[in-house]
Amino acid sequence: MGAVTLRVADLDAMIRYYRDGVTLELLSHAGPVAVLGRGATPIVVLEHAPELRHASPRDAGLYHTAILFDTREALATALFSVASRYPGTFTGSADHLVSEAFYFTDPEGNGVELYFDRDRSTWSWVHGTVEMATIFLDPNGYLREHLTEAGHASASDASAARLGDAVVGHVHLSVGDVASAREFYVDRLGFETTAELGDQALFVSAGGYHHHMAMNTWQSRGAGRRGLALGLGKVEIVVPTADDLGELGERMAHHRVATRDDGRTLAFDDPWANLVEVRAAE
Repeated sequence: MGAVTLRVADLDAMIRYYRDGVTLELLSHAGPVAVLGRGATPIVVLEHAPELRHASPRDAGLYHTAILFDTREALATALFSVASRYPGTFTGSADHLVSEAFYFTDPEGNGVELYFDRDRSTWSWVHGTVEMATIFLDPNGYLREHLTEAGHASASDASAARLGDAVVGHVHLSVGDVASAREFYVDRLGFETTAELGDQALFVSAGGYHHHMAMNTWQSRGAGRRGLALGLGKVEIVVPTADDLGELGERMAHHRVATRDDGRTLAFDDPWANLVEVRAAE
């Protein structure tokens, strides 16, 4: 997964949340657009759009952006930082068997997951379905076990060097119905189903990951196409090669999905008008 673009009303406040709270680095800030990430990897792109209004909580759109940290120390550092600076944004935590996750809602209502993956050798698969669960994970206990002195120092000083690497691990969407999500993201786009919760949620991936994307109807059942609003602007997917991108373009044309191809990226809307842009890594 590539960066997630968010349309925001208060650009400065959102930069502070993701930089000083979530511990991302401000990679660039040109006029109304700010890019935050780690190293050379963009994770969140913030586009200033104060003329827009917030969508209804029951509309389709972003459920959360899931930021994957490469060590438990780095995750604990981010957890401590955002919980200390923005304690009112913490919404929960869970041991999902494949991962350890902590959940927040940013100042404009966009969901954020901070997580660490357990080693793939510990994941359990049965007939192509990965075993996941939602088990309580004590955030204070997690900090006691994994927050180091270096992590505490880094979290306490927003200008200090960040610990570890981070990327967008997966993107979770709110959609109107699971059947349409499966038809689009599996049958047309080409992801593989890794888990399902009846007509409530679908988890999909490529390459044997537990999930690169998820779609649920928990708040948005029956939602139609989105109007222009604050919140999700774009989901970016990165495929290995230009050949993969070309094959995707042919597949989408076969399924009569309207696409925009600028020679570098292939862009299209899902059934709820969530913009998806695909590019090749090379």
